[in-house]
Amino acid sequence: MSSIRLRNIVKRYGAAEAVRGIDLEVTPGEFVVLLGPSGCGKTTTLRMVAGLEDITEGDLFIGERHANLSAPKERGVAMVFQNYALYPHMSVRQNMEFALKPLRLDAAEVARRIEDTADILGLAELLERRPSQLSGGQRQRVAMGRAMVRTPQVFLFDEPLSNLDAKLRTQMRLEIRKLHNRLGATTLYVTHDQTEAMTLADRIVIMRDGHIEQVGSPEEIYAHPANVFVAGFIGSPPMNMIPVRMEGATWEADGFSLAPSPHVAGEFAEGRDLIVGVRPADVSVGAADAAGAVRARVEVVEYLGTTALLDARIGAHEMRIETPAAQRPQAGSDIGILFAESNPLHLFDAETGASLASDIATSKQEKE
Repeated sequence: MSSIRLRNIVKRYGAAEAVRGIDLEVTPGEFVVLLGPSGCGKTTTLRMVAGLEDITEGDLFIGERHANLSAPKERGVAMVFQNYALYPHMSVRQNMEFALKPLRLDAAEVARRIEDTADILGLAELLERRPSQLSGGQRQRVAMGRAMVRTPQVFLFDEPLSNLDAKLRTQMRLEIRKLHNRLGATTLYVTHDQTEAMTLADRIVIMRDGHIEQVGSPEEIYAHPANVFVAGFIGSPPMNMIPVRMEGATWEADGFSLAPSPHVAGEFAEGRDLIVGVRPADVSVGAADAAGAVRARVEVVEYLGTTALLDARIGAHEMRIETPAAQRPQAGSDIGILFAESNPLHLFDAETGASLASDIATSKQEKE
């Protein structure tokens, strides 16, 4: 399997810059997901790797080969599209055969590859059917099989599950992960669905406005977001963001106060504006008059089976809270919100949005 290296890649459409000088390396056999909102440049980046879009500036390497000017068929890549891109008048077998035509293989090798791929993907009984006779999940497996039969060096996926219903998406995520574990193929996968990214990726690349915001494992990005954008984009429900100002030994928000952790309290100057981030699952709910609790009013309760989501108003802010369903309060009731020492709070600079975790850690080490 080959690596993929992007060096200061830029894509312009006239005066508009869709991708703004990104650097990324995907190691052989790695599964990397490009994740971000619509229009962030992730699909454009994928299409440049595939050779379907020209690179305006920068360098692309697939393996050791400089691939900027290589034709798509010369790059050793295979792409699975969002809309499957199957030929409706061809059977499953013929769709897979068509992908092998540029390789000019003999008939026996073509048949072997198709049969092997069909066995892996559970398509053996569907080879003579046309796409119109298949379900959405089956059509997606055919699209994957058409890519697999070429035994490419790199697999590219462009939002392949977005047209499927929720149950099929879950099933296909598992199949794609199992397939990658079996083949060990270098994979670059585009999605706007964070669940796909978190469950499939070895590493996630968060993109916004043509830039890379953060690269890391799912665990790293969830636990240590680099900025407010990443923190709000990763996690469902998203992280609560509370603007505060340092006033003496407290964080003053609009309508309530928070007491920072002892090792954080002395790190910021008086009057410093910060953003405190807290995930819905990291908030404890107690009695409204509990010691150290911040009083809040529950406005909406969403029952989700084992858990419940609360929409609560705390001062001038709305906060999402995840709590065990059996302990959920009633809408309209008052509760006490507890920010326990064991539950992590994330701090960001109010002006830049950048995480302050490294600044706090460095200061703490210097004092020790």
